[in-house]
Amino acid sequence: MNLYGLIGFPLTHSFSKRYFGDKFTREGIKESSYDLYEMETLDGLADLLKKPDLRGLNVTIPHKKAVISHLDDLDDSSAERIGAVNTIKIFADGSTKGYNTDYYGFKQSLVEWLDRRGEACSSFQALILGNGGAAKAVQVALQDLEITYQQVSRSPQNGCLVYEDLNEEIVGSHRLVINTTPLGTFPNIEGCPALPFEWVGNQHYLYDLVYNPAETTFLKKGAEKGAATQNGLKMLELQAEKAWDIWTSDDEMWSI
Repeated sequence: MNLYGLIGFPLTHSFSKRYFGDKFTREGIKESSYDLYEMETLDGLADLLKKPDLRGLNVTIPHKKAVISHLDDLDDSSAERIGAVNTIKIFADGSTKGYNTDYYGFKQSLVEWLDRRGEACSSFQALILGNGGAAKAVQVALQDLEITYQQVSRSPQNGCLVYEDLNEEIVGSHRLVINTTPLGTFPNIEGCPALPFEWVGNQHYLYDLVYNPAETTFLKKGAEKGAATQNGLKMLELQAEKAWDIWTSDDEMWSI
């Protein structure tokens, strides 16, 4: 049996368990199981990593940064640059390596979305709403796509704008707006970043990393102004498939 799973806290609404369960059934993948390992702290991680037949783990909040000190190696093309891990590969000798497939999922889904709309990445400047771990993965992806960006936070820090700084000129010149905050996530679906939507128009592209509900308040308000919108479901699917590629690859030097 090949075992995989997710660590984090809480794990009440797990995308990963459902996704991989469906994948195993759909693709006829035998002798494989995906389980949830809810842990508020990482005190039990060392024992979990020794679990027989465990091949890989996904990592979610609040452990994406803290888990790094528990691993033997980091992928330098993703996790090391971002400073966060959401995928762990466990090798046959018991050693571990951390990756960040959030980076891949966001980058690939953004490129595919803009391609379908006939847009080139180079024609955009972006606003990144939020400054958590997800925002860092988005930053690195935008850097690699050569999309300039400005970060927006509720409080001034590290060169971030605050929402009160956003005016017609700033919003108008940044056609891509990415919500990396959890605002609007089920069950608190009324939540929304304080973007001044009066300056959003049909030239804008609003990307919300939240996927539940499918249309967040952020996306709904943008669509009402004519903006193109996309939620985080495709990103999640892409990052999950990349994690599977990592876990099942024989190449110990595999990188994103």
